[in-house]
Amino acid sequence: MKKLTIVLIAVVVAGGIFAATVVTGERTEKKETKTEAIAKSENNLGPSKSKTEKKTEMEHLTKETFLKKVFNYEVNKEWKYEGDLPCIIDFYADWCGPCKMVAPVLEELAKEYEGKVHFYKIDTEDQQELAAAFGIRSIPSMLFCPKEGQPQMAVGALPKQTIEKAINEILLNEKETVDQK
Repeated sequence: MKKLTIVLIAVVVAGGIFAATVVTGERTEKKETKTEAIAKSENNLGPSKSKTEKKTEMEHLTKETFLKKVFNYEVNKEWKYEGDLPCIIDFYADWCGPCKMVAPVLEELAKEYEGKVHFYKIDTEDQQELAAAFGIRSIPSMLFCPKEGQPQMAVGALPKQTIEKAINEILLNEKETVDQK
């Protein structure tokens, strides 16, 4: 009986170690697959998406694309926006509930302001160096980057009207409020 108990304990422990290894391996694969999937979806339109649909999607930035499209903090000590249009950068994480609430609002605004404002996303879990460079401690956080002048940070799940007001006043230099349109 003692031998059977010891064998069962050994099997359970070994099974737990094996299960932990499998789970850890799956996490690594999912993260790699997620990053690859984002890159593929942004580079490949796929059969169901037209070129006009592609333009309105929010682009996921990596450190490399951020340095080219927004701000090269490795070269410049002072803020110098690199883009051709002002932009909003959404710092988010997949597990963040408020981030999930803001995402469809930003996607809708990306369509409304197409050709006037770029909309970018940075996954703070995947791009920790970028999140640290901007002192992101709370998400969602949105960085409003005008073509001229200093960027401004907003923290929290802002309502659509507040984001529109920030776009118009900070990025497009329009002082009228959304209600006056």
